[in-house]
Amino acid sequence: MKSISDLIKSKPWFGWVLYIFTIIIVFLISLFASSIIERRTEANLVQQVVTPIADMEPRNEIWGKNYPREFETYKSTMDTSFASKHGGSATIDMLSRYPNLVILWDGYAFSREYNQGRGHYLAVNDIRKTLRTDVPQPATCWTCKSTDVPRMMNKIGIAQFYKTPWKDMGPEIANPIGCQDCHDNKTLNLHITRPALIEAFKRQGKDITNATHQEMRSLVCAQCHVEYFFNGKEDKYLTFPWDKGFSVEDAEKYYDEIEFTDWVHPLSRAPMLKAQHPDYELFRMGIHFDRGVSCADCHMPYKSQGNVKFTNHKIQSPLANISGSCVVCHRVSENELLENVYERQDKIFELSKLATDGLVKAHIYAKACWDAGTTDEQMKPILQLIRHSQWRWDYVSASHGGSFHAPLECARILGTSIEKSQTAIGLEMEILTRLGKPFPVIPDISTKEKAQQYIGLDMPKIYDSKNEFIKSVLPTWDKIMDERQGKY
Repeated sequence: MKSISDLIKSKPWFGWVLYIFTIIIVFLISLFASSIIERRTEANLVQQVVTPIADMEPRNEIWGKNYPREFETYKSTMDTSFASKHGGSATIDMLSRYPNLVILWDGYAFSREYNQGRGHYLAVNDIRKTLRTDVPQPATCWTCKSTDVPRMMNKIGIAQFYKTPWKDMGPEIANPIGCQDCHDNKTLNLHITRPALIEAFKRQGKDITNATHQEMRSLVCAQCHVEYFFNGKEDKYLTFPWDKGFSVEDAEKYYDEIEFTDWVHPLSRAPMLKAQHPDYELFRMGIHFDRGVSCADCHMPYKSQGNVKFTNHKIQSPLANISGSCVVCHRVSENELLENVYERQDKIFELSKLATDGLVKAHIYAKACWDAGTTDEQMKPILQLIRHSQWRWDYVSASHGGSFHAPLECARILGTSIEKSQTAIGLEMEILTRLGKPFPVIPDISTKEKAQQYIGLDMPKIYDSKNEFIKSVLPTWDKIMDERQGKY
């Protein structure tokens, strides 16, 4: 058998092959070693705490001293420059864009103001200033807006926190959604700080502590991005209606059985349900959930800085960072992916427009029936149809990204919404025809202002009241919190 040296002498090309093969092996070993060093560096960054973090520390700046990369990207959620075709982080007056909503939410605070949700950093500021919180609200409304919430729940008790008036809790709530909401202060492990999620899983017979890390990368979001209601006239206990399942029909049946109503619509007198933002529920109905993708994979993709790989905490629409989010898995151009998303969203919004048009008509026709002297018994099935139709439309409309997360499910839900509102209108027309009454004329509600005037909202008075609150109360809240910094 020839030695390697003899083989090289007889076949010089073999030496080059051996040389190149050696280089490749050394390169691969170097990559492997670099990866090990990188992971060890990341582990050391977790362990090397610059500033000790207290239990339930609400101040994101304190966490930022130890984790500056994550904190800097988190702070960029105050950027409101991105606007996609149907959403984004930019400020959008949704009532101006869709005036029909004013009629659908007549009698409810959302008819006053409803804006596109902005970044997490702005959560406290936005809820303080919205016209909706000028209507008396429970402290439950603070639950998902601030890292101060777990601290106060621990201090006064969960039930007491919920039943406290929103304004009374205001001086205690200053720090926006942030680190403590999702991370353990000692290990940085993901954890759940909002009891409603834990309680909902427990009622289903599930132990949330058994969730995998990948599941937790969605469940920390599901603490807030879900459908919920305030249970109890006085208690206002935050509850997720998941006892029967996660579908829109499951929640609808749950609410019907306990005879829950958010408000009674002044025009139709229908006992209404207001969907919140069932993002997690609709996400579960989509292809990405089926494939094991988490919320963080798309909304908080990994980012590299030098030799450190970390999670980008600029929580935002993936459409603002297609190259960092979508292209990681989908090997097509960014333009093709964007067009693909918009194609699905456009179709859902087309169905949503049909649904709102039908619901406006159903509410106004119901008023005409009442004015004509129709009895409660005659109106009962109509009101149930209106309740269920608007609930289903709102379930899709209130979700953030539902038209992308689960477009087929959203289309199915909107289809049933349209069917129910049209059935209600048919019954209303039968009643009016039988009584010899003319069908009502739909008023001009082509703008937010005209729609609000139609339902009788005195917007100048509402604005004056809110401005007075902003000028007289908010400075006091801020002063109290400034004095308490470092004294938690």
